[in-house]
Amino acid sequence: MRIGIVVNPDAGLGGRLGFKGSDGRAAEARAAGAEDRAGPRMRLALDVLQSLLSSSLNRTQVELECIGWDGRMGSTWVPEHSEEMAFTSIGTTPSQTSVEETSQLVRSLVDAGAEAILYAGGDGTTRDIANTLQDIGKDAQEIPLIGVPGGVKMHSGCFATTPKAAAEVTLAFLLGDLRCAITEVMDLDEEIYQEGVWKVRMYGEAWTPSSPRFMQGAKEQVERTSEADTIEGLAQHVDSLLSSQDDLMVIWGSGGTLRRMGDFCGEELTLLGIDILGPVEEGGRTSYTDLNEQRLLEIITQHVDADGQPRPRVLLLSPMGGQGFLIGRGNLQLSPDVLRAIGIDHILGVATPAKLIGLNAVRIDTGDVELDNIFQAKRFIKIVQGFRTTRLIRIEEA
Repeated sequence: MRIGIVVNPDAGLGGRLGFKGSDGRAAEARAAGAEDRAGPRMRLALDVLQSLLSSSLNRTQVELECIGWDGRMGSTWVPEHSEEMAFTSIGTTPSQTSVEETSQLVRSLVDAGAEAILYAGGDGTTRDIANTLQDIGKDAQEIPLIGVPGGVKMHSGCFATTPKAAAEVTLAFLLGDLRCAITEVMDLDEEIYQEGVWKVRMYGEAWTPSSPRFMQGAKEQVERTSEADTIEGLAQHVDSLLSSQDDLMVIWGSGGTLRRMGDFCGEELTLLGIDILGPVEEGGRTSYTDLNEQRLLEIITQHVDADGQPRPRVLLLSPMGGQGFLIGRGNLQLSPDVLRAIGIDHILGVATPAKLIGLNAVRIDTGDVELDNIFQAKRFIKIVQGFRTTRLIRIEEA
């Protein structure tokens, strides 16, 4: 079987820097020290896939031919040739890459007979691929997409939950164990976001293997206007923590639920950023807004006592509606180093009843396999669902 490989080498570059997306800012991100994200995540997915193909799970001994371009959009991230998985070059990555090059690569993959496309990027990459397939015609639109999450934000239903899950889905697709279904291609509405409004909109549809366990599904907005009292109760819970612990540092995650909680707490929070409310000092608590990875590390590592021991801290995170991600979608500033500095036992989930409906587990994708395993070993995480009302919710297996 032939599967096309597409890597957007610029996707996800701005995540740890606090950018809300990488479109048009790749050079700026690289100048600031950003490292590749999408490519290494594709490499991880293909490494796992190669292992799966050579294992007993490949019960029909299916062989895979990956096709794509040489260079950063393809072969750079493909493991060395094996009997089960080979790479065939159908072109070369140009020195500069953009939407046009992604479209050109997708067209060449269709012409070369790709039966599915495995790609690494974010929502912008998904839109570019889906738009190109639509322009080509009906048959191309039915080519399944399997997304390796490599961007800053991944709202579309084409993405696997992790690179490892992308490999699992690809093998199941190769073996004929998964049917394909239509899913939504979603992205942040950039125009109204510039006006301070967060809204995810649907830009199209695409085919993808249907796997509720390994595919994340599309982002849903589940807010209900009747939940203002609940959000106020959640805010009061945080206020009670602050009132009882002058030494407490609160790290606010991103999203609408936490921002509205901040309003009740008298804090103006960043919608898609990470903010910190420091401990009580002379003059009150200090606020830090829209922090990148480096600033988060600086502030958190300085929050220690005279003996160098960590002082109290809590990271508030709200799961993404419809997908259940606490970490790894839209909050890449919370890198593995930042999470270790905070301590995973200091993470507190926050969710309204509407978000908790149908949410049997939360998902974690830190980008660090070792840290993901630590979360898996923890098994459960505490979620606040009202004033002094908490529950334990399971952490989904990767």
